[in-house]
Formats: sequence, C-alpha cells, structure tokens
Amino acid sequence: MTRTKVHTTKKLEKLIKKLISTDQNTECGILGNWNATVFYVDRKKCWLITNALTKYNIVLTDIKSSNLNNIEQIFKDALFGQLIYDGVVTDFESLNSIIGGLDFLPTNNDRSTTAFQNHNLESLDWWKYEFGNLENMPIKDLTNRLNTSPIHIGQGMKRSDYTNSIDEIKKIIMI
Repeated sequence: MTRTKVHTTKKLEKLIKKLISTDQNTECGILGNWNATVFYVDRKKCWLITNALTKYNIVLTDIKSSNLNNIEQIFKDALFGQLIYDGVVTDFESLNSIIGGLDFLPTNNDRSTTAFQNHNLESLDWWKYEFGNLENMPIKDLTNRLNTSPIHIGQGMKRSDYTNSIDEIKKIIMI
C-alpha cells in the first residue's frame, strides 16, 4: 500500500508525539514528501501542509487533539476539497490511492520548503487581520491565493522556470 510521508516541524512534532513514526524507510508515493507546520488563529491550532515537490498547500483549521485519530481522513478531505476548489479535477478514490496512508515523521530540515512555508505564514498572518476571526476567513480562497502565487521550480532563471503550485500538482495528478 502506498504511504505518504509528512515531515513535521519541531513545534508540531511536540503536539502530535503519539503520531510520529521513526521508520523512514517507507517508499514515497508519486507526490513525494509533504511538510507540516502549526500556526494559530484565535488560539485555535491550524496546520499548513505543503507538498515539497509542487509547493502545493492545504490548510487544516481548528485541529484538536481529539481530531488526531482521524487526521488521515481530515487531510484527504481537505486536500480533495482544495483540489476541487483550485480546478484540479480528480475523483476521491484515485486521490485516496495516490495518498494511501500517512506517516508523520520528524523534520527533514528541508530548508527550501520551510522558507516557502514561512513566507506563506506571513501572508496568512496578514489575512488574519483582514478577516478578523477564523470563522470569517475563507480558508479555501486564501489557500487558493497561496497556490496561485508564482513560484520558481528549476535551476535557471528563465521565464519558463516560473509556475504556480496548481499547475505543478496538475502535472502529477492528471496523468
């Protein structure tokens, strides 16, 4: 069965100790690694999860410790909902087979993805003030704004090396 690796920041790792696995020998699915960090809106825990390969983001809101038993389903539902919102049409069953199960692992020190997430957290901070509380924040719309921001993938500085996360994830999922 396919497994998806989700590397957590040290801050998130402390909050979900019981989910952290140390077995890093599992094979990655076609989407590769994901990185997850925690941030707060109105003292509610939210997770920003970013795909290292495509820089595609999803946001999980108001995650409580009682939700951790169902975190795989919460992740898949949020990813599916965001993909639909972003116009990446796929069916839940094929997405479910691409993701498989989740393995939460300690940080992999992926500085590129961490820097990318920190930049996105600054944007989310800005929007917190614009919308006030979590209930007023259009999370799928805000995540779509993150996913449509220009990103650089590749080695050179050609215009063709710039893209956005939605186009990148479409290349993988729409095969």
